[in-house]
Amino acid sequence: MLAVTRDPRGIVTLTLDRPEARNALSGELVVRLTGAVAALAADHAVRAVVLTGAGEVFCAGADIGEMREAGSAPPAQNEADARRFAGMLEALERLPQPTVAVVNGAAMGGAVGLVACCDIALASDRARFALSEVRLGLVPAMISPYVIRAIGARQAHRWFLTGEAMDAATAKAAGLVHEVADGAALPALLQRITEALLAGGPRAQAEIKQLLRHVTGRSGAGDEALLYDTSRWIARVRAGDEAREGLTAFLERRKPGWIRGEP
Repeated sequence: MLAVTRDPRGIVTLTLDRPEARNALSGELVVRLTGAVAALAADHAVRAVVLTGAGEVFCAGADIGEMREAGSAPPAQNEADARRFAGMLEALERLPQPTVAVVNGAAMGGAVGLVACCDIALASDRARFALSEVRLGLVPAMISPYVIRAIGARQAHRWFLTGEAMDAATAKAAGLVHEVADGAALPALLQRITEALLAGGPRAQAEIKQLLRHVTGRSGAGDEALLYDTSRWIARVRAGDEAREGLTAFLERRKPGWIRGEP
């Protein structure tokens, strides 16, 4: 479900390893990723962390079946589930070591938040990205501060509201990813980036990450109240009729009612 490898240089690779489910972020995977990140944060031998996906997909976002179940759960349970996801994003973003997302394939919904939480993002030229929540009757609540930081509010208006997919070149132009390479050339690109990171002082890099948060702000992403607000927002929305219809339509492989012209 989550593969963790470390090379002799102190580069740790976290691989989302649910290829049969397109590496969707199940509740268990969220817990495992959060725990792995917390352990790495305290490990001074770790120089950088790489996040990628197994197979041909980076990550399909949140597990749709679990999202539907959470929307039907009691409010406290619904919100607790959302807070776990929000906590995972915050832990990844606050890692003291540099983080590199290697987007080897499609990144959908919450997966775009994972990419935005990383310091550096590299993508295969075949990768596609979509903030697809709106097409399920949902909102990208918890990932919004990180994505807006990466692409800016103006770009966010379009991609949040339409749910359109963007190719890797468009994602680079929008600021979501830094570099794009042919799939076969992606390992060499990652090697170049990790070598550059290894050339820097690890304490300086940790300080730089804190400095960047301090001087640029994060649209309140680290604010406890906002974390709870965004968790409550997604919990409330996905408990509604439109979200239930969108999630059910996705699982039943049909168009949701608002596309078919039904109420």
